[in-house]
Amino acid sequence: MGAVRYLNAKPLYHGLERLAPGVRLEMDLPSLLADRLAGGSLDVALIPSVEYLRGAHLGYQIIPGLAIASAGPVRSVKLYSRVPFARIDRLALDEGSRTSQALARVWLDEAHGVRPSIVESLPMGVPVQESTADAVLLIGDRAMRDPDEQFHAVVDLASAWRALTGLPFVFALWVARAGVDLGALPDVLHRCRAEGLTHVDRIAEQIGPGLGLTRAECIEYLTRNISYDLGEPEVAALRLFARKAAALGLAPEDVDLAFANTRRLPDLAARR
Repeated sequence: MGAVRYLNAKPLYHGLERLAPGVRLEMDLPSLLADRLAGGSLDVALIPSVEYLRGAHLGYQIIPGLAIASAGPVRSVKLYSRVPFARIDRLALDEGSRTSQALARVWLDEAHGVRPSIVESLPMGVPVQESTADAVLLIGDRAMRDPDEQFHAVVDLASAWRALTGLPFVFALWVARAGVDLGALPDVLHRCRAEGLTHVDRIAEQIGPGLGLTRAECIEYLTRNISYDLGEPEVAALRLFARKAAALGLAPEDVDLAFANTRRLPDLAARR
């Protein structure tokens, strides 16, 4: 299995190696996890939602009920612009971003009528100031603290999506590749989420100092900014995002959502 080290993902695999000792959990960037799942070196991965859409033809299956989502603001996905949003021509991207990249482009097109070119990927550890792009997209832990630069405008993209659609936004999903026997893993992952949310204070104490966040800030982020549900509103949002991304050529057209081990999606989705 593959997951990310970002703070927002921690509750989704809390205690996984204890609850499922036969699982080998490996960490990577979201974009690289998607590549590894497509390449077959991972059986299950927490991947960007846009990468599920792009890989659906491979027989991917979503593990029901679980996601990294937000009704906005999310705090950890932000677009920083040196010019008015309607004048953005050149966009730099966090190297880990794929869903957030697509979300930024959908929002800029629909809200401001611009379709910027992608000029560079900003590697982890490289300051925003080294980019000469009109705007920079940051995700994950490094978006939790604003860069040391004055920007013309900053937008939290989950809030922007909410204002545009009235729906939450789904950033990442647990996805299994075709042919993988999941066994009891979906139930185990639901237990991980339950335990993780029960122990957010412990996660905050372990992770917060390294991010320059207080315990209270981490707890608020994990319990108020992030949602770990994939219920009816999130499924509706994912389908809408699929259509909007496809309209810009960022995902295939007419992708249906395939869920693992269930034919009763409405019942599962309502369990929130």
